[in-house]
Amino acid sequence: MPRNKIKFALRIAPETQQLVKDLCPRDNCQTQNEFIERAIRFYAGYVSGKEAAEYLPPALVSAMRGTIQDTEDRICRLLFKLAVEMDMMMNVLAAGLEIPEEQIERLRPQCVRNVKRTSGSVTLRDAAREQSRK
Repeated sequence: MPRNKIKFALRIAPETQQLVKDLCPRDNCQTQNEFIERAIRFYAGYVSGKEAAEYLPPALVSAMRGTIQDTEDRICRLLFKLAVEMDMMMNVLAAGLEIPEEQIERLRPQCVRNVKRTSGSVTLRDAAREQSRK
């Protein structure tokens, strides 16, 4: 913190001053002034909404980051497994069916529309209905 400081009057309730005295050692502050200055900076950051992580307890931030990272890792593993299964299925279908290239090219935009329309929840039943209409 800067050495150039200004002095001004501060009126606080006796209970608040006692709270400052009690909490100074827990926050490793050498003086009540240091504690109050930290508290003002903390509250100013909270009010302005910047860097919310600075105002959460470090253990909570760490736990949240760990949980998010674990979830991200799990999703990545599941997406990889899904991609492998899809690749296997496509290779089996390609080996068993002789589908003309132009039919595949027409199918791709239709599938993109179906996935967008259903927000990704395409089922085999829906695909079978679509194919029976043709």
